[in-house]
Amino acid sequence: MNGYIRLILLIASDAVLINVSIIIAYLLRFEGFTSASPYLQDYFFISPIVITIHLFCFYCLKLYNRVWAYASTGELFAIVQSVSLGSLAVIAMTYMMESLLPRSIVISSWAFIVLTVGGSRLVWRVMLDRKKGNGRHGKRTLIIGAGDAGVMVARELKNHDSGLLPVGFIDDDKNKQKFSVLSLPILGTRERILSVVKRYNIQNIIIAMPSAGAEAIKEIFTICSQTNLDVKILPGVYQILNGRVSVNSLRPVAIEDLLQREPVKVDLDEIAGYLKGETVLVTGAGGSIGSELCRQVAGFAPQKLVLLGHGENSIHKIWLELEARFPGLPLGIEIADIRDKAKIDAIWQAYRPGVVFHAAAHKHVPLMEFHPDEAVKTNVFGTQNLMEAADRTGTKIFVSISTDKAVNPSSVMGATKRLSELVVQNMDRNSNTRFAAVRFGNVLGSRGSVVPIFESQIKKGGPVTVTHPDMKRYFMTIPEAVQLVIQTGAMAGGGEIFILDMGEPVKIVDLARDMIKLSGLEPDHDIKIKFTGVRPGEKLFEELLTAEEGSTATNHKRIFVARPCLAEVSALDKQLLLLARNTTQVEADDVFDTLAAILPQFKSYRNKVEAV
Repeated sequence: MNGYIRLILLIASDAVLINVSIIIAYLLRFEGFTSASPYLQDYFFISPIVITIHLFCFYCLKLYNRVWAYASTGELFAIVQSVSLGSLAVIAMTYMMESLLPRSIVISSWAFIVLTVGGSRLVWRVMLDRKKGNGRHGKRTLIIGAGDAGVMVARELKNHDSGLLPVGFIDDDKNKQKFSVLSLPILGTRERILSVVKRYNIQNIIIAMPSAGAEAIKEIFTICSQTNLDVKILPGVYQILNGRVSVNSLRPVAIEDLLQREPVKVDLDEIAGYLKGETVLVTGAGGSIGSELCRQVAGFAPQKLVLLGHGENSIHKIWLELEARFPGLPLGIEIADIRDKAKIDAIWQAYRPGVVFHAAAHKHVPLMEFHPDEAVKTNVFGTQNLMEAADRTGTKIFVSISTDKAVNPSSVMGATKRLSELVVQNMDRNSNTRFAAVRFGNVLGSRGSVVPIFESQIKKGGPVTVTHPDMKRYFMTIPEAVQLVIQTGAMAGGGEIFILDMGEPVKIVDLARDMIKLSGLEPDHDIKIKFTGVRPGEKLFEELLTAEEGSTATNHKRIFVARPCLAEVSALDKQLLLLARNTTQVEADDVFDTLAAILPQFKSYRNKVEAV
């Protein structure tokens, strides 16, 4: 409808309704038309003025600028405000003009005007809702959760032609049972999902519980997966807080939703304080952790962001992404090997970074067992090159990414990362730079990690290979791990090994089963799970602390600090020189022996084989 025609019709309708409301007030006040007739004649004389005052108040409070098809309590409140202002203005007029309009009539007519004007908007919305509903088709959809999120999703589905037709809700709140929301019934608790799906011919399920814990989501998803229907989830409580819920917000349930862990919260003000205006350098910037570090750091307005990496393709990719997302951010792009001491020194002299996040490393456990010299050169001496350059150029904060495999290491990768932690602590004792390390477990979706491997195997029809039925690992998503890493940079005083709370460890075989279910398949029926045996250097269980370290809490409940073992670093320089000589040799056994001499906790699988 044309905007001007719509405005004229609304004004004309309101003028009639105001007039009728005041006449009703007269009839009630004087108990019938006969008694009220003389007074109504006086009113008809001033009615144009009264109606004009009300309509003017409606216009000033923008009652005609609202879309009444989506009217709610906010629109009702606006009507009450407008009518109240109009009534007060009419009362003021009766005082000034000595009008014959009784003030009692103005007061009693207030309620009638609210009812008639508000009722007209309600009728308009009901008519539009019925028009939308007539002939509507779509997949019959069950919404899990009748809270704010579920109601917003249901309203979105009802107001738009999304191809989904909401049928009802499932909610565990006993007080909501047998009630309805938005004319949709609450059909029971989660125990009734299967029977409700069958009884109401449900074709699609939406989980709208963004504040629920992962354990509850996992239980509900397990029930829903038995229906073989398409299951989608509304992620992120922030969308509810901001009121941003749409059909596009829905996505398939992901493995991240099933992790038994609270969502990460960071102190954005604290982070912004130490990154804003600084030159920030990220090593391994093309990798899974490094690229996410670049994305998140870029959002805190650094003076310059320097991307350092060895692989040109991955650096090129994140470079193009950052240029598109942050067009005003100055970027430095450096292709370099951190083992190249001269090149690293030149880069630090050119940029003089204030903050460094060191994510470059060799990380694949079985592969490094066959190339221990390369693991040492990159993870130990490459890290040392970076820290020495940072010390010489006055870098303020240097955060090195470590791993839970550094605790009581059974692999070369873990042993070299433990050595890099010791180098961090030793370097911090004699430098103005605040050096710190962050230790955490596996991240979901990183390149070469178990999740993309499982995804590939499932797409091929299986089998999904798991090394051992009792194998457990800590897991965290890449974005939340990076958030906590950046948070530790704000907390670093120097020499700490920060430990991220990874929640409960997850059995790899359970992870495999969950991923198969997420693909709409049945474990051990559609996709087989095959146990292949523990690989070289692997442990069944990873640890986050050694027995000697212990931990102390920080002001962030998800971050802890390991107590430093200073006795381990007393002769570190001498031992590193010995290790440096051995890495120039071809024989891998020499590197294993030197690592074992430096780290008494290092229990290589080779030693176990020899003992047998």
